[in-house]
Amino acid sequence: MDSLTQIVLGAACGEAALGKKIGNKALLFGSIGGTIPDLDVFVGSWLYGNEIDAMLFHRGFMHSILFSIMGAFLFGLLFFKMYDSGKRKYTTNVKDWIWLFFLSLFTHPILDAFTPYGTQLFAPFSNYRVAFNNIAVVDPIYTVPFLLCLIVMMFFKRNNPSRKLWLQLGLGISSAYMLFTLGNKIYIDSVFKTSLKEENIGYQRYFTQPTIFNNILWYGVLESETTYRVGYYSLLDEGDRFSDWFEIPKVRDISSEDFKRLNKLAWFSNDYFSIYRIGDNRYQYNDLRYPLSDKNNPNSSVFSFILFHDDGALNMKPFVRDDENVSQAVKELWERMKGKK
Repeated sequence: MDSLTQIVLGAACGEAALGKKIGNKALLFGSIGGTIPDLDVFVGSWLYGNEIDAMLFHRGFMHSILFSIMGAFLFGLLFFKMYDSGKRKYTTNVKDWIWLFFLSLFTHPILDAFTPYGTQLFAPFSNYRVAFNNIAVVDPIYTVPFLLCLIVMMFFKRNNPSRKLWLQLGLGISSAYMLFTLGNKIYIDSVFKTSLKEENIGYQRYFTQPTIFNNILWYGVLESETTYRVGYYSLLDEGDRFSDWFEIPKVRDISSEDFKRLNKLAWFSNDYFSIYRIGDNRYQYNDLRYPLSDKNNPNSSVFSFILFHDDGALNMKPFVRDDENVSQAVKELWERMKGKK
């Protein structure tokens, strides 16, 4: 999920592991642990000269269970050595720090696995991306109450029982909401399949996921032999069927036979993508796991990037977010979320 959410969850892990011993400083160290896996964005750029390889490194090994275990010992020992000195000598032990970093490192990829982006929990043994598709990458209902509980908790002394109460409240609210999104995902899938059956729409496969910032408006995509078909459903709709259907052509202006890295991109998007030639040695790659800002324009994907030939290999220009495009998409999604009569 987004960086703020991972910081909040990491801080809660720090409190659970070391809060009674070092107070609010545990939140700081937990938030550091919760941030470490996302540093793979910078590590990937440092390791690879190709932007595609660098992007695909994100949510790879540094988001795996193995990294969580190895990192717990590495960072736990390192931070214990830095902290255990002067007046703080013997106030903590190395097991406390290993536990803190294991919790904060391990919960990061687990939380990410609930999002559509997914994460490679079993790397390097498997590149399978675990993605339950039940919560958006940014969802304030998960994050804000959790954050507020931790803020209140910080005003109590480390031995005050109220700290534990507020920590449990924050974890309880966020976990209850996560369970709601899982149940909601099951319901949405049933609505989607019923909608397809009633409209006699054939398909090879499909997926559904919530749109950004909420769990009310959902986005469904099905794949046929030549097209993708997209529809929306809001929990506030009067009916219980997906609607606003539109088609996106399945365009492949370059193929994996020409460039091996295209296979990697296809894997990254779970094969929900299109590639359009937009100029000499320029192609737009649209990841169709995410909505379009304009359903009449198949090239208005909020998650797209430019590919080009680079000395016989496929490369991409660094991803640049189109704020106008994104804001337009969010505006349209907000209007659709209000429900359809």
